[in-house]
Amino acid sequence: MTASNPKLITEAHLEAPDDFYEALIDAHQGLSTQESNAYNARLVLVLANHIGSLAVLREALAAAR
Repeated sequence: MTASNPKLITEAHLEAPDDFYEALIDAHQGLSTQESNAYNARLVLVLANHIGSLAVLREALAAAR
């Protein structure tokens, strides 16, 4: 992957996947369905901003579908 041609990483890449999953579940504790959905939307936007590349984000949208 180069800065001029970023690609979506689809193989296992998460440093501590079980810990992340636990943190994600914990972040939703006590939230209503509506609040949980809004939280997920905000999280997606924060992570999309971190990724920054529209090409990579489009790949992620397609992969998630």
